[in-house]
Amino acid sequence: MALKPSYTPSEKESAFLAIVQNGKYERDIITGLKKFYDGSVPQDMNGFYTKDELETIKALDGTREDLQARMPVKITRHYFERARNSKPLQMLVKASPKETFDLEGAEDPGKQMSYSPVEGLIHKYELGLIYVAATCSAHCRFCYREELIARKEITREDGTVAAKGLAQIHEIVAYIKRHNQIVDANGGRHPETNRERLREILMSGGDPMVLGNKNIAQWLGALAEAGIENIRIGTKEMAFHPKRFDETFFEMLDAFHDVYPRTNLRMMVHFNHPDEFLAKDLDGNYIPHPQGGLTWVPETLEAAQQFRKRPWINVDNQSPIIKDINDDPDALRIMQRELKRNGIENHYFFCGRDIIGHKAFNVPIERAWEILNESQKGLSGVETHARLSITHYKGKTEVAAVTNTPFPGVKGGENGVVILKLLRSAADASDRCKVTIVGRNPNAIWFSGYDDRVILDEAELYAIYDIPTLSSPRLAAE
Repeated sequence: MALKPSYTPSEKESAFLAIVQNGKYERDIITGLKKFYDGSVPQDMNGFYTKDELETIKALDGTREDLQARMPVKITRHYFERARNSKPLQMLVKASPKETFDLEGAEDPGKQMSYSPVEGLIHKYELGLIYVAATCSAHCRFCYREELIARKEITREDGTVAAKGLAQIHEIVAYIKRHNQIVDANGGRHPETNRERLREILMSGGDPMVLGNKNIAQWLGALAEAGIENIRIGTKEMAFHPKRFDETFFEMLDAFHDVYPRTNLRMMVHFNHPDEFLAKDLDGNYIPHPQGGLTWVPETLEAAQQFRKRPWINVDNQSPIIKDINDDPDALRIMQRELKRNGIENHYFFCGRDIIGHKAFNVPIERAWEILNESQKGLSGVETHARLSITHYKGKTEVAAVTNTPFPGVKGGENGVVILKLLRSAADASDRCKVTIVGRNPNAIWFSGYDDRVILDEAELYAIYDIPTLSSPRLAAE
C-alpha cells in the first residue's frame, strides 16, 4: 500500500525504508473453481475435488447458495501438498454445499463497525485493529472475515451500505496522535471513553503477509513514529506459504529493530491443525525426531527457528475449534505440545463466531470446552496457556467452566451450568472479569443458545445495549 501524499515520513523512518527490499515469491495460487471445473489445474490437483463434488457445487453458481459468493475459493501449492493427504486440511480449504444450507449469521460479526471511528480501524479494546489487506494466500472456508474477503456490502452505523475499506496510513497515524493527545491532556484517560493511551496495534485483514516487505515496513515505521509501543502482525502465511518468511523479510525486521528498539513486535500465527506443519511418512503417520518431538515440514520449521533467533519478537498461535477440522483432542494436544517446543506460544482457542453460514462450522460451545480440556491433559503447565474464548459484541468472553453436577435449588441449573467470564470489554474494560452463568445446553453454538436459561448475568452479556456508534459522543469525541 503506497504512502499517501498527506503523510510525510521522518528522517529516521525514511532511512529505514530506504534499505528495505521486497522478496520474490512463487505461491502458485489457484483462485476460484474454474480450473477445477475444466480440468486445467496441474495434473496432480485433478481429483482434489471429486466429479460429484464439482457438479454439485457448480449447480449452485449464481444462486442464493453460491459458495464462491459466500467466500472465494483460493489455495496455494504448498497448502495443497499438505492437504492432499489430510482430510482436516481439505475441509479447511475446499468449498462444500453445506456452507450455504443455512445462511443465518451476522453481516458484521462482533458489531465491529460500531467501534470504527476511522475507515479500516477497529478501536474496540485497549488496542486498535487495522485492516491492511483484503485477501490471504489461501482462504479458510470458516474465515471470520468472510465479509471483508468477499467484499460484501454491509450496513454502516449512519445507514449507508458499503463494503469495508482498508486502513490508510495518514488517517491511522492522525487518529492515534489525536486520541493520545486527548488522553494526555485529560490526566491519562479519555474524557468520553475512559480509555488510556492507544499503545498497541494489530495489523490484520486479510493477511498482512501478502503485502511486500516495503509496504509492511511503511506501516511499521509509521506506527512506531506515532508512538505505538507494541505492533502485532496477524498471519496464516506460515501455514499457507512459509517461504514468505525469507531472508529479505527478516532483514527488514532486523533493520526495524535497529531503528526502533523500544517498539515490540508480535507475530500472531494461525495454525489450526498439526497437519499444517508436521511431516508424515508414507502411511500418514507423524515422524518422530531423533532428538525429541516430531519432525516438521522443513520450510515451516525454518521460519519458526528464524523467529526464535530474535528474542525481541514474540510468536503466538490462536485458532478456532471448527467442526471436522480440529474438533479432536488428540490433534490439539499434539499441536500445543509441538508449537511450544518450537518457540510458539499457545494463546487462544476460539468457539466459532456468528458469521454468515456459521452453522456449517461451529462446534457446540460446551463440546469445544470439553475438547480443549481433554486436549490439555498430559501437557505441562507452560504448554496449557491457551484459554477458550467466544467473541461477544461486548468483548472476548472466556468459557471458564462447564459443570456436570446439578445445582440443587437453582432454576435452570438442573443439568449443570456454563460459567462465562468477560476477558476484555469495550472502551475502558469496565466490565472485565465479570461473569455470566447459564444453564447447560449441549446444542448451543452461539450465545443465543442460552437465551432462555440465564441464571446470573453480572457481565450483562444478555442485556440490551445502546452500543456506541460513530455518531455517539463516545466515539465522535475521538
